[in-house]
Amino acid sequence: MRRTARDPRIPVPLLVPATVGVAFLVLPLVGLLVRAPWSSLGEQLSAPGVGEALRLSLVSATVATLLSLVLGVPLAWVLARSRIRGRSVLRALVTVPLVLPPVVGGVALFLVFGRQGIVGSWLDDAFGITIPFTTTAVVLSQTFVAMPFLVVSVEGALRAADARFEDVAATLGADRWTTFRRVTLPLVAPGVAAGAVLCWARALGEFGATITFAGNFPGTTQTMPLAVYLALQREPEAAIVLSLVLLAVSLGTLLLLRDRWLGRAAG
Repeated sequence: MRRTARDPRIPVPLLVPATVGVAFLVLPLVGLLVRAPWSSLGEQLSAPGVGEALRLSLVSATVATLLSLVLGVPLAWVLARSRIRGRSVLRALVTVPLVLPPVVGGVALFLVFGRQGIVGSWLDDAFGITIPFTTTAVVLSQTFVAMPFLVVSVEGALRAADARFEDVAATLGADRWTTFRRVTLPLVAPGVAAGAVLCWARALGEFGATITFAGNFPGTTQTMPLAVYLALQREPEAAIVLSLVLLAVSLGTLLLLRDRWLGRAAG
């Protein structure tokens, strides 16, 4: 039976809401570009505090991503490859930050790492370490909200990877750790890279948990999103410029992931 060619035309009942959806998502970005003070862009970017906020955002997001890799990749392996009981419950708990309001995450971090928290009180009494309202608090906040993106991406890559290569390695005498390092990790490297990029971008844009748990202190905890919020109240043009920087970073992130996403879609 001969297959008929697929009609490339978009049905009107789909075209209209799709067009409205595109306009709804794109017009705010266009408005940001149109209203940007391009003539004073350099002056705004060189203003006091902007460089500090950008540097802190880049450094803290990078550290949060590295921490997420150390903790998240093994966690993703447990969710995808192990047979421990309660994996579905564990997966639900791990992915809760994806849907949890970031401010609630900040409160939860406070209850654990604050001076009167479950872990924070012990750190304060035993070592004199106080975490809230420090740069460490920024990193913890970003890690809490961003690591689930890495875990979900790596778990999906592990589930899609051909487990026969791991079985062959096992029959040749390789133990589980060697198999993970020499076989599994290279197989899922693109998924790990994509998850790391998503994690870094999410950490860079984190606001709610950071302002709740770390505060908004210039040079110490004031990241770019917090600087945008503060500038919007005092100098809207500066807020637009800072928003443009974050927009550029977001677009760069999508371009880095383009080959992975669009390549698979085309295939």
